Amino acid sequence: MYWESTDLNTLEVLLDNQKVENIICSTVKTVDPNFESILRTRFYTRLEAETPLPIKNKYRTPKTLGKDRLAAVVGAYHLHPGESCLVIDAGTCITYDIIDAAGNFLGGNVVPGMKMRWKAMHHFTAKLPLVDKKRSPDIGKDTISALITGGSLGTTLEMDGWIQYFSQEYDVINTILTGGDGEYFAKRLKSKIFANPNLVLVGLNKILKHNVELLA
Repeated sequence: MYWESTDLNTLEVLLDNQKVENIICSTVKTVDPNFESILRTRFYTRLEAETPLPIKNKYRTPKTLGKDRLAAVVGAYHLHPGESCLVIDAGTCITYDIIDAAGNFLGGNVVPGMKMRWKAMHHFTAKLPLVDKKRSPDIGKDTISALITGGSLGTTLEMDGWIQYFSQEYDVINTILTGGDGEYFAKRLKSKIFANPNLVLVGLNKILKHNVELLA
């Protein structure tokens, strides 16, 4: 199971009631020593650049690699072993990451997410309003619909373009879409994709099991 945040008392109750044996922590923040003392009553590991992985990380700067990106590619390869995958995580930023058929994480690209584009247009111009995710025509008929379509359809077309590019250049077999805006794009993309909102959690669980097995 997954806990985004909790307090000390709740943590102790959850560990006992749920019969938790193994724990992985992927936070980028410093963990309170009191929390760690409780966590270490079980098998506990933190996802860091040095953490053993069930894949090969070819990223040149592993310490700057986002934990969610790493966990997502592990999750993708676990679900599609022996097959190359493009992982698209559509959140505040959209990340495009590739793992090849041999389990090598090759790296990826980061671009502004849909909401970030709307906020940028609003912030960096004097009169453009801030818009959100609403239905709009394929071409804007007024300023509001022009902004909405520019952000939503523009991002969708860009995503389809990246999928086509990586499929050709890197021989990608599977495309897995995840992230907070994943459901939105899954309904609009023309490319074949697998939508999995829990991909990061699948990857974290696989990394945890891998580290437990190393100690067996």
